[in-house]
Amino acid sequence: MRLVHLPTLWTVLLDGLVWLVVHLSLGYYCTRLPLSALDPQRWLFQTHRWERGGALYERLLGVRRWKSWLPSGGVMFGGFSMRRVASHGEGHVARWVAESCRAELTHWLAILPVAFFVLWNPPVAVAANVAYALCANLPCIVVQRYNRPRLVRLLGRVADRAAGHREQPIPSER
Repeated sequence: MRLVHLPTLWTVLLDGLVWLVVHLSLGYYCTRLPLSALDPQRWLFQTHRWERGGALYERLLGVRRWKSWLPSGGVMFGGFSMRRVASHGEGHVARWVAESCRAELTHWLAILPVAFFVLWNPPVAVAANVAYALCANLPCIVVQRYNRPRLVRLLGRVADRAAGHREQPIPSER
């Protein structure tokens, strides 16, 4: 379905430019989504039983060994840094959970535009762009799907601890 035939150099330059625009515009747009759109209970973000709370990704892919090598793009647009958990406060952990949904959504969306590359790329270049889209985004998605169940469990513990402090009776004086 190739509609535009370009010389190889121009095809490569156009591919690079399109990917740059896709990543930057999606990053910008997604950092502006309201937190209410990033509910970890929505179907896209839910942890499935087969993921075993993220343990599947560690067992099959060893995600803990390489996840720190990935860039954290959220801060590029004034977003949330996901480098490390800076606080174990309930608000911060809840925000981290929502931001993991934002990161996952951004990377799923970044794969979709590869469908348009058939318009100006020969089949071998389409395949290369599909490989790029998957290699650039799937590791980031895996990290979010590995981290989020762990963060949700941490959030539960933090909330339970906070509730325990709030519900303790005030000692009476005798």
